[in-house]
Amino acid sequence: MNAMKTAVLMAGLTLLLVWAGAAFGGRSGMTMALIFAFMMNVFTYWFSDKIVLKMYKAKEVKEAEAPGLFSIVKNLTQRAGMPMPKVYIIEQPQPNAFATGRNPEHAAVAVTTGIMQILSREELEGVIGHELAHVKHRDILIGTVAATVAGAISYLAHMAQWAMIFGGRDDDEGSNPVAAIVMMIVAPIAAMLIQMAISRSREYSADSGGAKIAGNPRHLASALRKLEMASKQIPLNAEPATAHMFIVNPLSARGFASLFSTHPPMEERIARLEAMGRVN
Repeated sequence: MNAMKTAVLMAGLTLLLVWAGAAFGGRSGMTMALIFAFMMNVFTYWFSDKIVLKMYKAKEVKEAEAPGLFSIVKNLTQRAGMPMPKVYIIEQPQPNAFATGRNPEHAAVAVTTGIMQILSREELEGVIGHELAHVKHRDILIGTVAATVAGAISYLAHMAQWAMIFGGRDDDEGSNPVAAIVMMIVAPIAAMLIQMAISRSREYSADSGGAKIAGNPRHLASALRKLEMASKQIPLNAEPATAHMFIVNPLSARGFASLFSTHPPMEERIARLEAMGRVN
């Protein structure tokens, strides 16, 4: 169900981009929108992992530097039948973690120093399992593409506003001024809502997949409880554009409305994991 939901949302986001391009600039606007999105997706496909790791000053570690963390990642990747990702540590007190990389062969798992201080080994296994599930499901690529397309729609809306101000529109190409005005307001909001919905659906899938990789859903549920409490008490200077990557929303303490959240309600995530544990 989550995979189907993601496919429908991605299709909707793509159609929204095409419609926005057509409304803002007719046939040429639609073509420019598609080219722009394609170029942005190619760039993010190859470089987004390096950018985000550098953004948070993540340091790659080898087995001798962090034997406990390294052994957890190694054991779980073997259990999941995946290639060994690179392992990074971020010097941040907020307990959190994320995975990045365009595919399982070019993946990285990053954890903060804070998360290693408050979680037991079993709970940390649940968290790493969650991140490996993201890698296995290629959620990093899906989330990056969704963010890129949503960003392209917002960019087009801003460009259309400036074009209207300076009279740069060409109404002979089939563009509709009324539709353009409506799309300037509606399209960026709709794109953001769809992007957030995609992110939330992938979190549920990663919770389920990660619990199976780690072997016990209750350990991940316990970890999420601790991480939720700590994220409200310890701030993390995170970029909103990368908030969807973390296992717990680093911006959750700022009171975002649920529709605009990159993560599902924590209570629902924990309830689903506990239900899995009772079945098992």
